[in-house]
Amino acid sequence: MTQILIFGDSITYGAWDIEGGWVQRLRKFLDKKVIDSNYEEYFLVYNLGVDGDTAEGVLKRFEAETKPRLWPDEETVFIISVGGNDSVFVHETNKTKFSPEQFKENLDNVIKLAKKHSKKVILKGETPVDESKVDPVPWLEGHSCKNQYIKQFDEIVKAVAQENKVHFINVYEKFEKADYKKLLADGCHPTTEGHELIFKIVKDYLIKNKIV
Repeated sequence: MTQILIFGDSITYGAWDIEGGWVQRLRKFLDKKVIDSNYEEYFLVYNLGVDGDTAEGVLKRFEAETKPRLWPDEETVFIISVGGNDSVFVHETNKTKFSPEQFKENLDNVIKLAKKHSKKVILKGETPVDESKVDPVPWLEGHSCKNQYIKQFDEIVKAVAQENKVHFINVYEKFEKADYKKLLADGCHPTTEGHELIFKIVKDYLIKNKIV
């Protein structure tokens, strides 16, 4: 049996997608794989996305969320998707919510915790935003989402993955090539089509690397 624990924010949670988001699609795909194998294969997918979460937030709740879901002698896979909220620009301070250095340190520490339980740790990259809709953010006064910072933090995620020798799934570049503004519901969160694209990117990576 393999447990796949997926940590992240509102995009991981699947906010406002009638199909439940990319994680729910992955669960449905793997549920079908289990059924089609007549239960010779066995996967459990846990959506641990929390609206507004950051690397620091994941770090604080990681052990409490993980330990109840571990099974002795069974494989655990972690997928971690953070950076979007960490990189939000705060007008009052004229800085991102977390500095690049703080973000990197928190993400490094998340990976250290994950490696205690698994050899299969995956960092999933972020998605770009439509700045015309979220600079400033309508639902978060005094804040903006800017692609220059999202891209900067996404590069940190990629570098952290390389340094820690864990997997990295590049989503940002694939979104850029797909006319991404049409895949964003409110300038930040993906539409149903956007979640479908993220699901396909993640699923293909997991299959190619023989993780599922």
